[in-house]
Amino acid sequence: MRLPIAPESIKGFLHPEEGARLHALASAAARLGACLEVGSYCGKSTLYLGTACREQGQVLFAVDHHRGSEEHQPGEEYHDPDLLDGPSGRMDSFSAFRATLARAGLEETVVPVVAASALAGRHWHTPLALVFIDGGHSRAAALTDYHTWARHVVPGGVLAIHDVFIDPADGGQAPHEIYRLALASGLFGALEMTRTLGVLVRLV
Repeated sequence: MRLPIAPESIKGFLHPEEGARLHALASAAARLGACLEVGSYCGKSTLYLGTACREQGQVLFAVDHHRGSEEHQPGEEYHDPDLLDGPSGRMDSFSAFRATLARAGLEETVVPVVAASALAGRHWHTPLALVFIDGGHSRAAALTDYHTWARHVVPGGVLAIHDVFIDPADGGQAPHEIYRLALASGLFGALEMTRTLGVLVRLV
């Protein structure tokens, strides 16, 4: 795997091992069609997924309202004051995200969809070879992302979910809940996890 810029130069919370797994998954899945991520933030996961899609001549849809998840808001644990928009006083990671795309040469590969997940998916019809869910980690946000996007994964395609903590003592359980929902649906089978990256393959 060769990336055009250093992942460490991008704000974000994705472990390098998880990023490398995403690149490998997208490299294989992109032969089946387009890929999509929910929750781009400043573009760390986009770098891994977008580079793989570019190598395969495919596109990556990057869905994010860029106003930050619950944990990114002022006063919360993962708030970054550098990403505050002065005039509005609201979080805005879109400028940082666009800068990442430009530095990585991914502007002709990545299609930014600047909207809430449910709104972006309301009239979605494009089959997807890979969906990576890393949006809001509240139960409501995670369930919305799962119900909006998992149904668009083609047979043989991949559903990847970040921050899947098996032990509740290690972190929030919403991503683990949608991981279990996918398995219980009978539509997905589990593949090997990479750290907190849950990976499933669409069976039918």
